[in-house]
Amino acid sequence: MSKERTTAFTDAILAIIMTILVLELQEPKTLDWAGLWAMRESYMAYAISFFWLGTMWIGLHNEWENVKKISGSTLWANLVLLFWASLFPYTTKIVSAHFDNKMAQVMYGTIAVLTTISNIWLSHTLSTIKENASMKADSEFRQRWLSIDVVIKFLGIIVAATIYPPAGMLGVLFAALVIAIPAHFLENKKK
Repeated sequence: MSKERTTAFTDAILAIIMTILVLELQEPKTLDWAGLWAMRESYMAYAISFFWLGTMWIGLHNEWENVKKISGSTLWANLVLLFWASLFPYTTKIVSAHFDNKMAQVMYGTIAVLTTISNIWLSHTLSTIKENASMKADSEFRQRWLSIDVVIKFLGIIVAATIYPPAGMLGVLFAALVIAIPAHFLENKKK
């Protein structure tokens, strides 16, 4: 199978998800600095979700650049990834309204972990296709980095559930800043 329709579909769905994020933001009660400051947790949740999804899109773009063929397994892995990613506006809205709530943060972190695990599965399906053999090493590099990313997010979920609720979202932010973004720069340097 060719990759063009799948990449176009993925790009469109991610663009819609990222657009819905901003539509879910509430207006401040007062249009002054105090009103904006009162919305800080909502703005933070939006920014983390938007840039995390954007970072994932960049990773997908970089990996798919060298893809020659895709399989049925790739289509299913991609669909599962998009399913979990589509829940980001919902969980972002919940965590925005209940920032210090353990369950809200655990839900947010869980969606981030499931999306990342789906991303690892997607990458694995691409690397097992014979026509994509030239990208196998890069794909395995990406899967290792994403596995570390999952561990960090999972630790954030544990801390959110037990000690400090905002750790769910902060784990996603930390994983993006320490793992995902640097991995993209390392990938680009290798090319």
